[in-house]
Amino acid sequence: MATFTLNAEKRERAGKGAARATRRAGRVPAVVYGDNKEPIMISVVPLELKKLIQTGGFFSHLVEINVDGKGHRVIARDIQLDPVTDRPIHVDFMRVSKGHTIAVNIPLHFINELAAPGIKRGGVLNAVRHEVELNVDPDNIPEFIEIDLTGLDINDSVHISNVKLPAGSAPTITDRDFTIATIAAPSGMKAEAAQEGEEEGGEE
Repeated sequence: MATFTLNAEKRERAGKGAARATRRAGRVPAVVYGDNKEPIMISVVPLELKKLIQTGGFFSHLVEINVDGKGHRVIARDIQLDPVTDRPIHVDFMRVSKGHTIAVNIPLHFINELAAPGIKRGGVLNAVRHEVELNVDPDNIPEFIEIDLTGLDINDSVHISNVKLPAGSAPTITDRDFTIATIAAPSGMKAEAAQEGEEEGGEE
């Protein structure tokens, strides 16, 4: 996975007043924290941040933040948006270090719908999840995970145990085999089944 880069300036003061002053100066306040090191208050150029966000996968890509000539390897953990303009007004970046896994939400891509008998028969793909949170190596964060629908019929389900995950990664949810997607029956088939059930009940 590619690593984004972002230039930043160090901020000397923390707090809401300092953050507002940073925004008035035309920059976005942010913080770099974690890895058992002191947090660093920084600010970034709004346009550079916007470009990075629009690239996609903002919360699942490593970012190399350059502050006063020193690089900080981080991943975005939170972003606050202005409720009126929807512009970023604060970003939290967490440091990542080699040898330690991090929890990241990875997008799911569903493939081979035409190879699913249930969909050919009019069934509908019900994506219970569009992403899954995995513990991964920061240097090997997958862009996405493919969910193969080949062979699935109506009422079949895909669970996390059916998904081939990248080497070295594991779901953060470990207490159940959670559902990723199902092939639901079309509405006409459901109505027909319900009618048959009513007729069978009336015959008793």
